[in-house]
Amino acid sequence: MSKTITRQSEDFSRWYTDVVQKAELADYSPVKGCMVICPYGYSIWESIQRELDGRIKATGCRNAYFPLFIPESFINKEKSHLEGFSPECAVVTHAGGEELQEKLVVRPTSETIIYYMFSKWVKSYRDLPLLINQWANVVRWEMRTRLFLRTSEFLWQEGHTAHATYEEAEARTLQMLDEYASFAENFLAIPVIKGVKSDHERFAGAHRTYTIEALMRDKKCLQAGTSHNLGQNFSRPFEITFLDNEGKTQYAWQTSWGVSTRLIGALVMVHGDDRGLILPPAVAPIQVVMVPIWKNDGQKEEIIRMLGGLTTDIKNAGLRVEQDLRENVTPGFKFNDWEMRGVPLRVECGPKDLEEKTVVLCRRDTGTKEKIPLADLTGKCVELMPVIQNSLLERARLFLKENITEVNNKEELAAVLEDKGGLVSAHWCHGHSCEDIIKQETKATLRCIPCDAPTEMGSCVICGQPSEKRVLFARSY
Repeated sequence: MSKTITRQSEDFSRWYTDVVQKAELADYSPVKGCMVICPYGYSIWESIQRELDGRIKATGCRNAYFPLFIPESFINKEKSHLEGFSPECAVVTHAGGEELQEKLVVRPTSETIIYYMFSKWVKSYRDLPLLINQWANVVRWEMRTRLFLRTSEFLWQEGHTAHATYEEAEARTLQMLDEYASFAENFLAIPVIKGVKSDHERFAGAHRTYTIEALMRDKKCLQAGTSHNLGQNFSRPFEITFLDNEGKTQYAWQTSWGVSTRLIGALVMVHGDDRGLILPPAVAPIQVVMVPIWKNDGQKEEIIRMLGGLTTDIKNAGLRVEQDLRENVTPGFKFNDWEMRGVPLRVECGPKDLEEKTVVLCRRDTGTKEKIPLADLTGKCVELMPVIQNSLLERARLFLKENITEVNNKEELAAVLEDKGGLVSAHWCHGHSCEDIIKQETKATLRCIPCDAPTEMGSCVICGQPSEKRVLFARSY
């Protein structure tokens, strides 16, 4: 099976599509630009959802659900929001056999419909902060699509909050940025860079947009999550007002933030290899797979009975484990299949292992195999979970560090992007025209101004004007 995957070094884009399809994460839909998330892919999304949902609720947010359809007039209320999303909007003009008096937009994001409700719910400072999260699907009509990374419909969570002061809103924006970064690194084993977007790249309608940026194995960047301080840009047109403790009418300060099924694409491209997926144990739907090997029915019954007991022990130890009892495929096919799916540990047991009261334990991240006494298997599996998780994170951290390159002029910037790739650290004057020149000439965008960027005087690599901090440019998805 692994021989049918395009090698990363030959065509990374083709490799990615091969893995997504052959690992049965997703498939193409008959609706152009949309995808079907297969059960194994959806189980990864459920793992992400469970973990992140708990983290979001721990910050005080509650889940709610808002309509898929948004009156067109709502989208029109905030000018920059309209300009940013109108080219991607799917619009319903007819329903029930009749033309609608007002067109309905299929939600590309939910700020407008949610803030209409906020205007009804917020009356006093006692109603604040209002902290709402939604798990939903959204539609953005994309012309060029790629499974998980950019599709016309995708799944996500979007948080929306309202606060009494700008300072509270900014604190919430940064809090959720930190939550996303912690989640990416500690659960998905994906190191990220936290930063603020340029005015060109910020969310349509936001006062300020923060991002977590991850580096894929092909050295392109992926925006893995965003957190927006909306200021009062939506509270004013939607009349989200409250009486403060002095009885004065004030406009609320707001935030929105979200991550999507794009994270599954990031998992594939950060950790995968030429044999397929490599899943960090924390997110893996199956952490241990048991593969019995037999030559006759007598061996089969005894081996399966033994592995059944071990499976129960491993499950009781808190791990997600599954037995592969398929009879219509060879053991070699099973090995390749589970490697393709990225299961962290594979346990093999054949007639000789049965005699010796041992099993063979295989690590997906390193490919190493080790004979383990039956009595030690459960403890060894439990012991290896954090080891594998940390190993994948450290490997990705090293890759990120090795692929951030400092440059001091336009020529160096262009050369690095063309020859090495990755993230380029350069001085920039905050001018839109200089940002545009870099994008036009190198196809790289300004990914972010890192939150931890130190003050360092320099000159913009395009115009030579003074700059106080380095920013990061990269080609991206």
